[in-house]
Amino acid sequence: MAVWIQAQQLQGDALHQMQSLYGQHFPIEVRHYLSQWIEGQLWDAIDLENPQEEYKAKRLLEGLIQELQNKADHQVGEDGFLLKIKLGHYASQLKSTYDRCPLELVRCIKHILYTEQRLVREATNADLHLTENQSNHMSQKYQQINQAFEELRLLTQDTENDLRKLQHNQEYFIIQYQESLRIQAQLTSLATLPPADRQLREPTLLSKRATVDAWLTREANTLQKYRLDLAEKHQKTLQLLRKQQNFILDDELIQWKRRQQLAGNGGPPEGGLDILQSWCEKLAETIWQNRQQIRKAEHLRQQLPLPGPIEELLNELNSTITDIISALVTSTFIIEKQPPQVLKTQTKFAATVRLLVGGKLNVHMNPPQVKATIISEQQAKALLKNENTRNDSSGEILNNNCVMEYHQTTGTLTAHFRNMSLKRIKRSDRRGAESVTEEKFTILFESQFSVGSNELVFQVKTLSLPVVVIVHGSQDNNATATVLWDNAFAEPGRVPFLVPDKVLWPQLCEAINMKYKAEVQSNRGLSEENLVFLAQKAFSSSSNNPEDYRGMTMTWSQFNRESLPGRNFTFWQWFDGVMELTKKHLKPHWNDGAILGFVNKQQAQDMVMSKPNGTFLLRFSDSEIGGITIAWVAENPNKAGERMVWNLMPYTTKDFTIRSLADRISDLNHLLFLYADRPKDEVFSKYYTPPLSKAVDGYVKPQIKQVVPDVGNQTFMDQGASPATVNHPHAYGIYPSDTMLDPDGDFDLDDTMDVARHVEELLRQPVASQWGGQQS
Repeated sequence: MAVWIQAQQLQGDALHQMQSLYGQHFPIEVRHYLSQWIEGQLWDAIDLENPQEEYKAKRLLEGLIQELQNKADHQVGEDGFLLKIKLGHYASQLKSTYDRCPLELVRCIKHILYTEQRLVREATNADLHLTENQSNHMSQKYQQINQAFEELRLLTQDTENDLRKLQHNQEYFIIQYQESLRIQAQLTSLATLPPADRQLREPTLLSKRATVDAWLTREANTLQKYRLDLAEKHQKTLQLLRKQQNFILDDELIQWKRRQQLAGNGGPPEGGLDILQSWCEKLAETIWQNRQQIRKAEHLRQQLPLPGPIEELLNELNSTITDIISALVTSTFIIEKQPPQVLKTQTKFAATVRLLVGGKLNVHMNPPQVKATIISEQQAKALLKNENTRNDSSGEILNNNCVMEYHQTTGTLTAHFRNMSLKRIKRSDRRGAESVTEEKFTILFESQFSVGSNELVFQVKTLSLPVVVIVHGSQDNNATATVLWDNAFAEPGRVPFLVPDKVLWPQLCEAINMKYKAEVQSNRGLSEENLVFLAQKAFSSSSNNPEDYRGMTMTWSQFNRESLPGRNFTFWQWFDGVMELTKKHLKPHWNDGAILGFVNKQQAQDMVMSKPNGTFLLRFSDSEIGGITIAWVAENPNKAGERMVWNLMPYTTKDFTIRSLADRISDLNHLLFLYADRPKDEVFSKYYTPPLSKAVDGYVKPQIKQVVPDVGNQTFMDQGASPATVNHPHAYGIYPSDTMLDPDGDFDLDDTMDVARHVEELLRQPVASQWGGQQS
């Protein structure tokens, strides 16, 4: 099977990784429309390190562009017109990007194909294990549900047959009863006859009446027994129905909703609703059949009242079946696509509501309208207590009404809110240290519709997952923390929106690891060593033993209220900064294992000091949100024969928008080996920006490169400049690791004065002499 066909079936993290391979450098649409051609070329036959292979790469580039043009030329119709323009644009874009460096195109496509093959292979292996472990459990559960439905079908069929028999016997009883009345009328009419005629006919009529009355008495008892037997069978059916419905709604549907909530934290997709809908529709069909049978039994009772407890039994059955169908309808009015849980005012957002039994109960014959309202946590509590909250809201949502639509092909009844916008929000009085980004709201969706020719009218309501309302992007970080904590630690059936104030550290690790993998779109999550580092940061501890943290708890305040010791940011704010930086700029390097990241300064120093000079590692900055620094080992310029560790001032998103991490590492020639012993070009060269050596319209394009100033008597820069380069607008500071401290931890005045004098000399030099001929 073609790799691309299999790649399109990837899910979760694997799908995110696959999607992240594409961008402006190689659009995913090109991969899609030219999948067969791309997979048919001999990309591996080209040696990327051999410049003489460039002509082969050039031919492949020309072939790719020609295939795109051919594909564009064959597009017809209105949709084809737009695709034709898009494909033509991609052809021009690829030619412009790779015309001067076709080998980079080969490198790019080889990387894409290799990664796709790996992801497909890993997914296939995972599916095999998953299938073995889950299929037994799932098949056992499905078998249990299907067996219960089969039993319900047989019970319902049995009561239907009994009902027909009852109806037939009752109709015959009524005929015989009419015969008894006719005989009685004849006996009454004998009074008008002469005595002789009366004496002649009366004995026969009395005998016939006695026979009929005796039969009617026996048959009345039989009918009463039939009715009681039928009611008992209906009671058994309704007990099994309620049990089956509770299992589907309270177990399966609740689990789906929990998976949906965890998906908000980056968990696996909650899965489709088709199987759940099929079960709910079978429930609805069975409930409705039994309801009709109970109503028919009631009609037969009214048609022929007989003394006994049947009237009370039928009333009880009717009440029970109404409760069951009411629970089914109200529970299956669900939010298929949740609104965003961090909701910014004046920003468009969407949501989808679905009624799982809408098609089976013919609700779509008179499509109901759904209304969306934002309410506070307190209003949500009052709503669940059935307190009067009519017309209560905590804000104004535009475009908050939508008619449910029935889709014939899928059998789904849904309302798609596509263009809602929160115009304003009304906040409540906050408690204690609670900030606006800790205040939770929810979107209330409500509707009303009738079932069975207006026999039953339902008012249905459902609440979204908690949302945090913000008015500025700067609040997103803290709002996300509130949502993360709620999604991770909410319990089913809770009072809105209570969550524990503290949780065990392993529970929090699971939540942040799930979030990290989703945000970074990587299968490489947080290792045990990473989590120990985070625990040290969270609890201000120095222990390296994971077991020491298993029983520890972390409070919400420690998570995102109180600043870390000596810092002006919280634990979550630091961790979120790492995620954002990695997601935007470091994703491929994290996936490659090139970034250790979660290592403190002392650990980094100990690690690289045991390696040859030029060994470096990448770690996330402790002192700056969303920063990453490079630590490397080199000779001490001030003490011969002594080595020391240097740390570059942390890079942030702002720096990487100017020049990528790979290019910056390429610029610094004193960085030789990525810890522990991998040559840096082996790790990073595939991400280097290819040099542009040809002039365009008579101009040579300048190039930005990073430089590091020389320190002491040693320089860490290339000697000899290229006229085609432009220096970085600012140099990056270097921080020696504890080089000013003597073995006792006190300041070494001599070393300090050496560096101070050198800096003073640098400042006296003209700018040209400092930077003009030195680059790296």
